[in-house]
Amino acid sequence: MKETILELQNITKQFGDTKVLNGISLCIGKGEFITLLGASGCGKTTTLRIIAGLETPDQGKVVLAGKDVTDTEPNRRDVNTVFQNYALFPHMTVAANIGYSLKLKKRPKEEIQKTVGEALALVQLTGYEKRMPSELSGGQKQRVAIARALVNQPSVLLLDEPLGALDLQLRRQMQLELKQLQKRLGLTFIYITHDQEEALNMSDRIVVMNKGHFEQIGTPAQVYDNPKSSYVARFVGSANILQGTVEQVEGDTLTIACQGGCGCALARGYSFAPGQQVTLAIRSEHIQFSKDPDACGIAATVKEKSFAGGMLRIELALKDGTSLIASRHGIDMDLQPGEGVHITWDAANAVPVDVEEAR
Repeated sequence: MKETILELQNITKQFGDTKVLNGISLCIGKGEFITLLGASGCGKTTTLRIIAGLETPDQGKVVLAGKDVTDTEPNRRDVNTVFQNYALFPHMTVAANIGYSLKLKKRPKEEIQKTVGEALALVQLTGYEKRMPSELSGGQKQRVAIARALVNQPSVLLLDEPLGALDLQLRRQMQLELKQLQKRLGLTFIYITHDQEEALNMSDRIVVMNKGHFEQIGTPAQVYDNPKSSYVARFVGSANILQGTVEQVEGDTLTIACQGGCGCALARGYSFAPGQQVTLAIRSEHIQFSKDPDACGIAATVKEKSFAGGMLRIELALKDGTSLIASRHGIDMDLQPGEGVHITWDAANAVPVDVEEAR
């Protein structure tokens, strides 16, 4: 872990009768790109506002660079925020927007001009100084908003769904640019989004939030490949969730009895016994097919096939009606709706979730 720049200590927040944050704690290292990922209403924006000083927690502390700033005013915190709506002054030029905070601090004109020029170069907008916000594209406005935040050289940059208003192609381009900029500057970014693709592409660590709790904190690979709960498995990558009973334990390998057959799973770090109920998460890309009626696996029926984004999506139904999704690169495969198949997966690709010992 890098030197800690920001720490949230047992933060709680309630609005009326609604508890929005339930004792969340997090240490963020200097120069980390941290993403708070979750559905609307999970508490991620409230968390960001507490860090920025726009909200005060009911309990807990916010520690920035070793100093308790829980009750410190927003303008006295070494953080800046980039909002989804950009919040540019429409009557000011690009240069005036970026240099506005420096002007308020009564910095010399020459210093402001130099700093604005450096910020524009960082976001690849050199030569746009005299343009008005109405003359900019969505991506350019976003760059200006980022440049405006950077001129104050904050220890932590907060980004509140900053790419949400952009179209898909531009959003993906800006994801790459933001990540490159963050690494180049070595700044700490705290980014919030409900878009799992953004989180997986950009983050050093992802904090998955659900109903005011941190469900899981880890690298993109850890969160995707080893989800700790069925919520994380479904929210990040839309994994299949399958219930079963442990039939046999051999070392770390479990044989699981499910409706219509059996499958395997690896349970490193967990202790299971025959007869115990288990919940598995299996990614759609790991499901394999067999038309051999005697093959080991689980009997299923193909319900539907669809194609989107370079992936073929196959919807399957088990004997008890449980729905599973398998996916493949390409436009088609030799399976038809109504056809019976056997599905299997490698044990290493079936992850036990909602295990109490993992909490």
